[in-house]
Parts: sequence; C-alpha cells; structure tokens
Amino acid sequence: MTKPLIAIVGRPNVGKSTFFNKVAGQRISIVQNTPGVTRDRLYADGEWCGFNFTMIDTGGIELKSEDEMWKHIKRQAEIAVETADLILFFLDGRTGLVAEDYDVADYLRRSKKPVIPVVNKLDNNETDALYDFYALGLGEPIPISAEQSKGLGDLLDEVAKHFEKNEADERDEVIKIAVVGKPNAGKSSLVNRLLGYDRVIVSGIAGTTRDAIDTPFEHNGKKYMLVDTAGIRRKRSVDTDVEYYSVMRAFGAVRRADVAVIVIDCEQGISEQDVKIAGYVHEEGKPSVIVMNKWDLIEKETDTMKKFDDKLMTELAFMDYFESVYLSAKTGSRVEKLMGAVEKVYENANRKITTGVLNDVIGEAVSVNEPPTKNGKRMKILYATQVSVAPPAIIIFVNDATLMHFSYKRYIENTLRKAFDFKGTPIKLIVRNREEKEGL
Repeated sequence: MTKPLIAIVGRPNVGKSTFFNKVAGQRISIVQNTPGVTRDRLYADGEWCGFNFTMIDTGGIELKSEDEMWKHIKRQAEIAVETADLILFFLDGRTGLVAEDYDVADYLRRSKKPVIPVVNKLDNNETDALYDFYALGLGEPIPISAEQSKGLGDLLDEVAKHFEKNEADERDEVIKIAVVGKPNAGKSSLVNRLLGYDRVIVSGIAGTTRDAIDTPFEHNGKKYMLVDTAGIRRKRSVDTDVEYYSVMRAFGAVRRADVAVIVIDCEQGISEQDVKIAGYVHEEGKPSVIVMNKWDLIEKETDTMKKFDDKLMTELAFMDYFESVYLSAKTGSRVEKLMGAVEKVYENANRKITTGVLNDVIGEAVSVNEPPTKNGKRMKILYATQVSVAPPAIIIFVNDATLMHFSYKRYIENTLRKAFDFKGTPIKLIVRNREEKEGL
C-alpha cells in the first residue's frame, strides 16, 4: 500500500518544522525563529505503532503578501496541499488566533481535504487556550508542544485513524543523485525539467533554495532519489546561520548520494568556487557528472564543446576522469543525455574487477614501465586486489611502500582507466607492504 502523504501547513513561525524534525527523528528542516526559513517542500518518512506515512513540511503561508518570495512559498504550500491525503494545520497556542489563521483555514476548507487543527506551543498543557480555535470550524483542535515532545503521540493516534494500517514497503535499489553547484547556476530548473513539474522554487534571486529536498522519480524503469540543494557559496559569503546550515546540508547531500551532478553556468565559465565544489565531490569519492548548463546561450563554432572540455580538463586536472554533459535546463535541450550519463558513472563506480584480470593488467604495465628505484632499491609490485566499490578501491601490495612515487602511482591509475571503464568515478589505490614471496 502507498504510504499516506501528510502535509504540515500554517502561517509562518508556528512550529511546523520543529514538529517535522521531531517525528522524522533527525534535523531535516532548518529550525529558526525567522519567518520564511522553510521555503520548499521537504519530505520525510515516519512510523507510529505500525502505521507508516510520509510527511511534507512547507513554508509559512502568507496568502495576501505580494512579495515575490512569499508568492513562491505559497505556491509550494499549495502543491503540498494538492498532493496530500491529510493536512495538519498548525496554529500558535501562545499568540492565539490571528487574521492570517482564518485566511489559511478558509483556503484549506476549499481544498476539500481532511484537516486536523494542531495547536502548538502549549508547553504547560494550557487546555483553556484551545477553545478559541474551535471558531475555525475545522473540528477538534489537538494540543501539543513540539519543542517539548508533548502530545505528539495523541496527535499521531488521530492521524492514524484517517488511514488503514499499512506495512512498510519493500525498498528497491534507489540511486540517490545530489544536484550541487553555485547559487543561480540553474540547479532547480534542472530538477524541475527532469521531474516534469515545479518541484522546487525557480527564481532569479540567488539563494532561493535553502533546503536539501529529496524527491523520488523513475527513469527507464529505474528508481532514483533526486536531491536539490542550496547553492554553495564561498565561505566569506555565508553571513547568516540559515545559509551556513544550507551549505552544510548541501555537503551532507553529497556525502549520502550515490552520484553528484555538478551544475556549472557555462555562460559565466568555470569559477574558483566551481572547482572547489568539484574538489569536495572528488574528495568524498563520489562519481559525478559535470553539467554545463545554459548551453543555449553560448554561440557555437567548430569544436566549441571540445574547447569547453579542454578548459575543464585544465581546471579540474585533479579529476580528469570527469564526465561532462552540455544542456539547457531552461529549454530542455540535451537534458535527456544527463540520465544516461548518471547511469553510466554509477555503473562505473560499482564496477568490480576480478583479481586475476587486475593482476594481468598491472603486470603488463610493470613490464612496459618498471617501478622506480630509490637508493639502489627497486620497488616490486607483488599483487593487487579490489576490496570495494563506490568508489572502486584497489590495494597494491609491494615490497616497500616507501618506494612508491606519486608519478608511478598515477601511471598505474591511468593504466587501469585505459583497461577498464572508470569514466566519471574516482578510484582509490592503496599501497601496502607484503612479503615478496607472495608476489605477482
């Protein structure tokens, strides 16, 4: 059975994200006493007494605001309401009813969706404060204190009553894709283009996407989880706590992803910050695809793409294994090539080479170019074996690891890349000492 989808909505600063984080069991939403912090929809699975469900956290609804950002947030909340099976309407028990609550209540009533009014911030079980909220005409309000975890069980009991008991779904393999890059490189537009609908806010305002947003989708019968992340700025540009957490969450998305899609604005060209982002992905050992976005804005000449690739090869010399795709998220041109590249680098990162074949290739490389000597002593490669994937890690046993020069290690890596398709993924070569009698 499909898990019920439960939307958490309300005006700004009523504690929606605090509740979301408590039930999800981890800090997914940014929690801060500033209106407008949660801008996009966030998803997380929850479980209560055998009842499995998915929650959607949303930004605070300001229905009458004409501000562009608040209009974006309102649209995201509306999409959450449209797709939800049940709505938790959060209210502030400390401040009591305000005009904005009545506006949101009217909107939810028109949605024809079941609604549970939730009166939050009742830290001392002030039940008298509930009476005013009956005036909304949405049924019996449930008192809670999300901050102190009071009343959460009663609320979830009430939520469960709206659905049949369901069992947790069997999880198929899902490839997690983190979409990262500088602010305004076109990441959100690319996500929306891949998914076919406005999943995240698209705006010319740098820093619009503050949260990492997980969205499942399928492509060619395979299951994926797409993560759109906050634009990663230079450290000196991160001047607020909210932006700091956004950058940390973007890095966290890379760490838990299977593939990183690094989006670069090719009209602006590759920048120092783009290089640093790629370097972080490389250091985390993640396979990646370099997306040169806004390709429609580039005047094309003979070998234009090759010239861009040459520039990338120079700037990204530390990850010259990169896989690049040139596309326009705005027009959709060449976007279809991205998922093929993602599948390719994921497969390459999970490639397993048998020990026999691996040693044959390295043995041939040694016969062509002998290892270096130091103080009259020559390094001998005894044998090698692959010990893990994602990224592929290969241990090379030698007679004396101190004799391995970085240039020869690079030679071995290049040999392996020529012999096997490791395009788009880093590989790790680990050099260890071993008795010579166990040689190649």
